[in-house]
Amino acid sequence: MIELAENRYGKSRVRLMKVTRGPEGNGLREWTVQVLLTGDFDSAHYDGDNSKILPTDTMKNTVYFVARNSSASSMEDYAKELVDFLLGRNPQVSAVSVAVESTIWKRMTVDGTPHPTSFMRGSGEVQTTTVSREQTGTFHIRSGFENLVIMKTADSAFEGYIKDELTTLKETGDRLFCTALSAEWRYTTATLDFDAKRKTLREAMLKTFAGHKSKSVQETLYAMGKSALGCVAEADRIDLTMPNKHCIPVDLSRFGQDNPNEIFVPTDEPAGHIEARVRRTP
Repeated sequence: MIELAENRYGKSRVRLMKVTRGPEGNGLREWTVQVLLTGDFDSAHYDGDNSKILPTDTMKNTVYFVARNSSASSMEDYAKELVDFLLGRNPQVSAVSVAVESTIWKRMTVDGTPHPTSFMRGSGEVQTTTVSREQTGTFHIRSGFENLVIMKTADSAFEGYIKDELTTLKETGDRLFCTALSAEWRYTTATLDFDAKRKTLREAMLKTFAGHKSKSVQETLYAMGKSALGCVAEADRIDLTMPNKHCIPVDLSRFGQDNPNEIFVPTDEPAGHIEARVRRTP
């Protein structure tokens, strides 16, 4: 016998730019939103009966409608509003998941003063959240960021590893350590100043990265996760991904020059890939 198993559907890559206007200046948010619905959609799959299907185009319009009336200052709170709106109007839907990616815009500085209405794009870092809830359940919130490129030019080594007949990598006590950091943490409560908690977690990880005397990417990753959870009690675990963006010293001896660890070729292919979850113990 063949039957339908788990299924859901929705709308992805809904682009949203919101300007919050005020007498002292404007705020700017750029979000990319994904909506996914889980529910009683068997008749659509088995019989082609669309009577319980909310069109994905309607979901797209709902993203904008909720944004217009939203008082949320964080993408987590906006996602909660969007989840509640969709669940409240669609009894055939058992659960909604909303994922938001935020592009960073920074206020422009003109003559040493932040400009009230002008902005410039920030780095390639993307801030993220995923908020989900069942009809009679509580919110589940995971937040984080992706592609935060960071580098140490000192206090990074890699020594004492396994060596066999295929090993060509030389030990070093002084290397460049570059990575595109991605992190996602899980909140244990749905009522927070999410922007403040995000800032605290992010700054804790960056402070640890900068100050850590690294013996390996793994050691530094764990230290960063531990410091982040130590600063925010409302997060119970954090997943970290740190691909190693290699910087290879150039051999200048062919040209009669030395290279006191100053001239490198940056390359990210192939790349080491290190990931781990750091969590609180029960």
